[in-house]
Amino acid sequence: MKLSYQSLQSPEWQEKGYQLPQFNLAEVAAKTKQEPMWLHLGAGNIFRAFLANLQQRMLNQGLSQQGIIVAEGFDYEIIEKAYRPYDNLSLFAKLKNDHSVDKIVVGSVVESLRMDPSFEEDFARLKAIFVAPSLQMVSLTITEKGYLIKGLDGEYYPAVKADFENGTAKPQSYIGKIVALLAERFQAGALPLAVVSMDNMSKNGEKLQKVILEFAEQWQKSGHISQDFIDYLQSDKVSFPWSMIDKITPRPDADVQAQLTGEGVEDLAPVVTSKNTYVAPFVNAEELEYLAVEDNFPNGRPVLEKVGVIFANRDTVNQIETMKVTTCLNPLHTGLAIFGCLLGFTKISTEVQDPDLLALIKKLGYQEGLPVVIDPKLINPKQFIDEVINIRFSNDFIPDTPQRIATDTSQKLAIRFGETVKSYVKAKAGKSTDELVAIPLIFAGWLRYLLAVDDNSQAFENSPDPRLDEVKAKLANITLGSVVSAEQLQPILSDKTIFGVDLYEVGLANKVVQYFNELLAGAGAVRATLHQYVN
Repeated sequence: MKLSYQSLQSPEWQEKGYQLPQFNLAEVAAKTKQEPMWLHLGAGNIFRAFLANLQQRMLNQGLSQQGIIVAEGFDYEIIEKAYRPYDNLSLFAKLKNDHSVDKIVVGSVVESLRMDPSFEEDFARLKAIFVAPSLQMVSLTITEKGYLIKGLDGEYYPAVKADFENGTAKPQSYIGKIVALLAERFQAGALPLAVVSMDNMSKNGEKLQKVILEFAEQWQKSGHISQDFIDYLQSDKVSFPWSMIDKITPRPDADVQAQLTGEGVEDLAPVVTSKNTYVAPFVNAEELEYLAVEDNFPNGRPVLEKVGVIFANRDTVNQIETMKVTTCLNPLHTGLAIFGCLLGFTKISTEVQDPDLLALIKKLGYQEGLPVVIDPKLINPKQFIDEVINIRFSNDFIPDTPQRIATDTSQKLAIRFGETVKSYVKAKAGKSTDELVAIPLIFAGWLRYLLAVDDNSQAFENSPDPRLDEVKAKLANITLGSVVSAEQLQPILSDKTIFGVDLYEVGLANKVVQYFNELLAGAGAVRATLHQYVN
């Protein structure tokens, strides 16, 4: 049993409980190549476990005749090692809370491309796709870093500067490639298109539109493109819908691989690419998933609402995304990540069995978040938290770790907690930041985490974070047993780029300092402090 068109003819797949594509793979591939409808940028796991499977369900139900074309613009080994050797098929293991597994062979991806001019045939094919009148949507899951064209110093990255100088022929930066391909569509007749960010960040469509326009304007200034192209990007022919996406998709798990291999599926071994991407021909993910998209598609769109996608206006999508990111999921995840690392946990599912950690996220979500979140109506916030805690985080079949979630925490605190703090500051109905306990405790926990010493006084490694060295340097003289003052922590606690607010201005700094000192008291202080304030 191998992931290939030919192997899928074997009855062994169905005999062993694998769900196969219910459509003619060759016919769908041919139709897609002739009339591409959906191109996706970013060939990672959430694409294969979620978006590609949505289209597969559409194809299975006869709701579409085309599949998806995927392109990867950062790590080309994903295409070379996890797509093309397997006829672009993926094996999706849907891991359910009851420990059953749906094993789905995803065949909706009919073409995989390396998005770089150095691969001349691939890039020429991408140009052909972009000029196809049938193309309705280009979606992206390229991570938040993919939208950055400047460093923290405000300077454009070297590849971006080079693109500005060299023009549209052979761009090297991710955004440069996208803008160059959009310029091809403009030259082909200013054809309509939706460019849909599906990355997990607030106001993602706005961020994508802003960076694409900034890039295009630099090319216009240097004479590489016309003002007419800028006007096209800003017209109603090109939309940048906002979206909210949510599905926990950890890296391929060894136990899942062992199960699939034990059933006879061959060649599933993961590889780590030279760019440190952990990729395999199979993906594993939780059963629940959410996707809400602003319904603004100038060239039409697939009927994805038939397979569970929510289409709504921009305000509603923003409310759904804000609900998830600032209240119902992401803050809880970050709280578990920080204290999980400090308390020696290695699985999120084990953490929610811990009474203190469970009490922490319940206080954070139900008591501190829900009172100020806007209810988007289409998804109930309390029900969302219920599912997060009782179905999603508690699913011990999902091999997710606090160490993975703790990655880039300095980039997450402002959105995941700062927005709720701002809501308390603005509230007119008697709300005050004095009521907050879980949020300042998590802030203090993050400072304690940065010392890279756990609650048993054992050293551990902090997860990657672009500001890790900077913030650790501001805590360099602090050790277990230290007593710190509000003045000592002022450079960090006043930093709005970290917390979204100046914690002194909003009245939380002294509480964070108090909690931090209690967490610093010595071995066992993290557990004792956590227990004291959440119970």
